[in-house]
Amino acid sequence: MNDKQEDLQPQFSGFFNTPHLFLHPVFGMQPFLKTLSNMPVFSGAMPVNIRLGQRVERFVTCEISHLETIKILSENNQIQTETKHTVGELDCLLLDNEQPVHLEIQFKYYLYDESLGENEIDHCIGPMRRDTLNEKLRKLRDKQLPLLYRSETKPLLERLNFGAEDFIQQLYFKAQLFIPYGKTITLKTLNPECIYGFYFKYADLPQFKACKFYKPKKTDWLLDVTPQVNWQTYQSILPELNGFEAEGYAPLVWLKFENGEIFKCFIVVK
Repeated sequence: MNDKQEDLQPQFSGFFNTPHLFLHPVFGMQPFLKTLSNMPVFSGAMPVNIRLGQRVERFVTCEISHLETIKILSENNQIQTETKHTVGELDCLLLDNEQPVHLEIQFKYYLYDESLGENEIDHCIGPMRRDTLNEKLRKLRDKQLPLLYRSETKPLLERLNFGAEDFIQQLYFKAQLFIPYGKTITLKTLNPECIYGFYFKYADLPQFKACKFYKPKKTDWLLDVTPQVNWQTYQSILPELNGFEAEGYAPLVWLKFENGEIFKCFIVVK
């Protein structure tokens, strides 16, 4: 069973409109920055309940397959040992103007917390404060990209008539950043266009009593904000938010202020 096409296109649109987080090399990794001038229609199938990361990988494949210079060779290949132990996955192998490319794909949501570390990359942490941008980049550099050169990957490359040495490696990394409510931040290392909204603590919820709330499902986190949703009042959504707080969960919600402005935001425990 697949998701309905009318639901997928708005998600694809939100994904497509999200900027790349890095416009220059990071940790020695080259960003993939080729883009289309016009958004295509998403035409692929999407199984119901597929996790957000896998959904994005299919969106990326759809997007880059419309680039005239790109030919996709393989995607989402599990790399296994002879005993069928999975050691990792190659997100995408492609040809770009006949140049073989190993592309690793990421789409993330990060809070920007200046109390963490010493630079912009250090300041980025997941809404649940479990994963950091720094850790993700190190894992990509030290684990994901080297997977291309493992002996277990050689059979896949041979089937494609290539060797690991033929490939260059690039990083497709889009992200939406959320800054503390009421703060203004100037980014130099990270793409400032990735700032999508703000975050605040549950204790600060009463400040937003006059706002209308909308809590999208996880796969709809991708959506660009629009007024055409089923808005809730502060009082009507408060019991659900209190439940999230008790669970230690940080939901993404849309806030519509009295002047009609709409923002994405995260409500966090700490």
